[in-house]
Amino acid sequence: MADVESIEREIERLDDDAFARLRDWVIEYDHRRWDRQVEADSATGKLDSLVEEALGEHRAGKTRPL
Repeated sequence: MADVESIEREIERLDDDAFARLRDWVIEYDHRRWDRQVEADSATGKLDSLVEEALGEHRAGKTRPL
């Protein structure tokens, strides 16, 4: 946890421009991690039940075009 606290202190020292760049990087990094997790969950079948549920609702006419 000391590492996180050290990073927090360093972030507090950033000027507005550097903070904005860091924020944008963290958001992009988080999105990439999320995408990798979804891909891994899909590959291992963890999302199959959700897919089947959604397809069932579509077949039952409970969906509409976007």
